[in-house]
Amino acid sequence: IWEGIKKPEERKKFDPLNNLVLLGLGLATSIDALVIGLSFGFLDVQIIYPVLIIGITTFIVAVVGIFIGGKLQKSINLRIEIFGGFVLIGIGIKILIQHLTN
Repeated sequence: IWEGIKKPEERKKFDPLNNLVLLGLGLATSIDALVIGLSFGFLDVQIIYPVLIIGITTFIVAVVGIFIGGKLQKSINLRIEIFGGFVLIGIGIKILIQHLTN
């Protein structure tokens, strides 16, 4: 949200191909994959079907997100960082409420 509120000249230029950014994203993705792999190992399930479904779904959602993001960036002056921040806060509040009520 903070990045979306800043004026364009105050923002740092984000380079997604920066080695440090790629290392951080790779590490986060690897931790996520490790946890999912351990979960499937404990469940003793066939791994091929979940991997195919997760891979295809991730690919489709990423492509649709890139397409929609490109169209929105060109057509509307939309601060997507603010919207994304509120979505993440909403998800966090939902998880917190679920855990507090159980």
